[in-house]
Amino acid sequence: MQDHQHVPIDIQSSKLLDWLVDRRHCNLKWQSLVLTIREKINAAIQDMPENIHYFHCLRIVDLLKGTEASTKNIFGRYSSQRMKDWLEIVSLYEKDSTYLVEISSLLVRNVSYEIPSLKKQIAKCQQLQQEYGRKEEECQLGAAEMKERFYNSCRQYGITGDNVRRELLALVKDLPSLLADIGARVESLWEAIELYQACVGFVCESPTEQVVPMLRHVQKQGNTTVYEWRTGTEPTVVERPRLEEPPEQVADDAIDWGNFGIESASEGINYGISTETDEIDWGISLEPDSKEAGNEGIDWGDGDADPVQITVLESGAQAPEGVARGPDALTLLEYPETRNQFVDELMELEIFLSQRALEMSEEADILSVSQFQLAPPILQGQTKVKVIAMVSVLQDLIGQLTSLRMQHLFMILASPRYVDRVTDLLRQKLKQSDLLALKKELMVQKRQEALQEQASLEPKLDLLIEKTRELQKLIEADISKRYSGRPVNLMGTFL
Repeated sequence: MQDHQHVPIDIQSSKLLDWLVDRRHCNLKWQSLVLTIREKINAAIQDMPENIHYFHCLRIVDLLKGTEASTKNIFGRYSSQRMKDWLEIVSLYEKDSTYLVEISSLLVRNVSYEIPSLKKQIAKCQQLQQEYGRKEEECQLGAAEMKERFYNSCRQYGITGDNVRRELLALVKDLPSLLADIGARVESLWEAIELYQACVGFVCESPTEQVVPMLRHVQKQGNTTVYEWRTGTEPTVVERPRLEEPPEQVADDAIDWGNFGIESASEGINYGISTETDEIDWGISLEPDSKEAGNEGIDWGDGDADPVQITVLESGAQAPEGVARGPDALTLLEYPETRNQFVDELMELEIFLSQRALEMSEEADILSVSQFQLAPPILQGQTKVKVIAMVSVLQDLIGQLTSLRMQHLFMILASPRYVDRVTDLLRQKLKQSDLLALKKELMVQKRQEALQEQASLEPKLDLLIEKTRELQKLIEADISKRYSGRPVNLMGTFL
């Protein structure tokens, strides 16, 4: 018997309610009894705390025994209604061990639902913090990357990016001086041009036209106007086309729509038409016999008159002689057609000199040397190092004219509206960077919210675990009394 007393009773927590009912410790209809008790507790305490149970009621009765001692009659009964109510509640709890099954149901609910739910919410908060932290880092890197792209694009255009539109227009204003400097550098190509001319004349063995005519012109005259290149004479007047700067984009709230009042509109607009019909002279008479207006006033170009001569004017011919207007007023390197020809001739000369340098490195045999004995002195006096230096100068000039920056400047010069498109593209990169920065701040905020939610859930979980452990001890002790003090272990609570 003594050995039997020390054998523990192990009860699976998920089977605890069934175990109590099967062993007739509690009534099968315990839930209806608990409902009745709860109603009485609610009547006794208007603001009933959550999860109040039998053992709490016992403590309340112990407290009332001290405060309500004066209401006790000679028979040992309390005349206080408050004491009577709580004693009735305790009695109902003890009937059919209803208190035991109630606190067992509380323990099962906490272990099976409440505690796992809180743990799941805390784990979700931790997962959200990691996810928001990752997105925060991605947004920060993306914002920095977009801003770096913006500044890289600005460097390609040759601007700082403080005011994209204004800086681009300023670059275009400096373009003529840049092109003039490039034209001035062509003066150093005279020896390369003469070398090319001499080689062509020597190989063809017949008189030839001058090679690279535009390079020769720029080498002698500089970056002149198209008019001078086309006519051979310097213009007396140059009417350069004015670079129309597109207006700054104005925000909607800054637009002044004016006054739409009828009175102000009619007074402010002068259409040049009198309201009096007799003051309008259309030049046409309604009288059928009027020859002045009907026949003599309108010359239809028929009859014995001389036939009309139609003359097709060439480009720039509509301007008076000596006046450079329209495309003729642009310089050779500003006008697309002449600039393309200029670059083509530079490439032509560069290809020739590169080929010549390659041939000079291979001319080691007697036959090759003898072939150039009759060549002009300029061909015989060249060295490979000198020719390579000429090639380097040409490649540098070609690189300057065909660089990405110069291409954009030429496009801006051709279409000022291109400035707005470039500005919008660059601003779009900054806008994307700003949006990513805002998204990063949003991720920081959400991560802080998840952290705060976790901080508010963790104390609740700790308190619930503590109360559940207390219920576990109370249940184990109560069941142990019913079995002569045998130890009772509630299994599967994971507390």
